[in-house]
Amino acid sequence: MSTTELTEWAYPLAESLLAEPLPRRWAHSQGVAERARTIASILGKDADLMEAAAVLHDIGYAPDLAKTGFHPLDGARYLRNVAHADERVVCLVARHSCAWMEAEARGLREELENEFPRTHPHLADALCYCDMNTTPDGAPTNPVDRVNEIAGRYGPDSLIGTFIRRAEPEILASTARVVERLAAAKRQPM
Repeated sequence: MSTTELTEWAYPLAESLLAEPLPRRWAHSQGVAERARTIASILGKDADLMEAAAVLHDIGYAPDLAKTGFHPLDGARYLRNVAHADERVVCLVARHSCAWMEAEARGLREELENEFPRTHPHLADALCYCDMNTTPDGAPTNPVDRVNEIAGRYGPDSLIGTFIRRAEPEILASTARVVERLAAAKRQPM
C-alpha cells in the first residue's frame, strides 16, 4: 500500500471506530491529522504516513477495541492484528505522546516495549507535536495549554493527571524539536 493509499484507508477506518460512539474523540483525531498536514514540509516522504498515524492515534478509545484500558496499546494491537496496518503506523500509535510513561503507571510498560519497539524518533516527535497542539474538539492549541487541559479534565491526582505532569517536560521537548525543524526548514533557501 502506498503512503497515499494508507491515508485514504486510515480516515474511513478511524471514522468507523470513533465518529458515532465518540464524536469528540473523532473531532480531535481529525484535528491532529490537520496538524500533520501543516508540518508535511519537514516530513518529506513520511507526510502521508504521519497523517494516517495522526487520524488513527486514538482509535484505542473505541468501545469495541478497549481491552486493557490503555488506548495506545489497544489501538496498536487492533491495527496490527485485525487491520494489518503498516508497522510504522502501528508503532507510532502504540507509542504516541509519551505513552511509555502512562504504560509504566499502568503496569503495561513491558508489554508495550516488547510488542512495539521505539522507532523513528523524528516521527514520534511529529505525532506528539500534532496531538499536543490539538484540543479535544480538534481546534489548534499549544502544548502547555493542552497539558493543563488534560490534567484538569482527569484531575491532578488521577493516573492520567499524574502521568501528563510527569510527561510534560518530554512533551515540551518533543514539540520544541518539531518547532525547531520547522524553523530550520523556513530558513533554508528555496
